[in-house]
Amino acid sequence: MQVSVTEAKGQLTELVRRAEAGDDVILTRHGHPAVRLVPIKAATDRTSRRTLLEAVRASAAAKAAAGLSAARSQDFLYGDDGLPK
Repeated sequence: MQVSVTEAKGQLTELVRRAEAGDDVILTRHGHPAVRLVPIKAATDRTSRRTLLEAVRASAAAKAAAGLSAARSQDFLYGDDGLPK
């Protein structure tokens, strides 16, 4: 739904209700879209954020493979004197 800013001044409460209900509310200025009214999502609580962070950490730890370090990955190419074999 598109409403001019001038018309929206008198209907703001109704427009906010419609946006909260999921309707697409766009305010226009001189016939061009200017602003979209969207509801604010509820902030996540502390417990939900902690659970999400723990899941991400566990996933990252599971993906990390133990192995040779990158610093030593090509040592087989060089002799004890540090020169190429």
